[in-house]
Amino acid sequence: MKHFRKELWFQVPTRRAFINITSQIEDCLRESGIRNGLLLCNAMHITASVFINDDESGLHHDYDVWLEKIAPHEPVSQYRHNVGEDNADAHMKRQIMGREVVVAITDGKLDFGPWEQIFYGEFDGRRKKRALVKIIGE
Repeated sequence: MKHFRKELWFQVPTRRAFINITSQIEDCLRESGIRNGLLLCNAMHITASVFINDDESGLHHDYDVWLEKIAPHEPVSQYRHNVGEDNADAHMKRQIMGREVVVAITDGKLDFGPWEQIFYGEFDGRRKKRALVKIIGE
């Protein structure tokens, strides 16, 4: 069995963003040479997420609005965590959107259903963060 590991780095200039990283993940898969196995991609920061869904701008807007209703950023004083910080909402948004995805690899391709893409979700941006790509298989 072979294995491959790579970190993808991001510096999002805004507080929140959704970035389609599917092509970067496919580049990692090609680089790995693995044809059949499993791919894991996870955010390595507790205020970011990796998830699978459709690449549709209206949906991403809806996610942003929905997450802000569930865990609003302001007023920052509503969160005990925010003593000296202002990112409690980002921790909660990450919990909702998830830490990681696992995708089957079949014949050298991501074994996706229709419309599926991989996204990096940033909820407390404006600094350098990373996601891990780990691939195992043959």
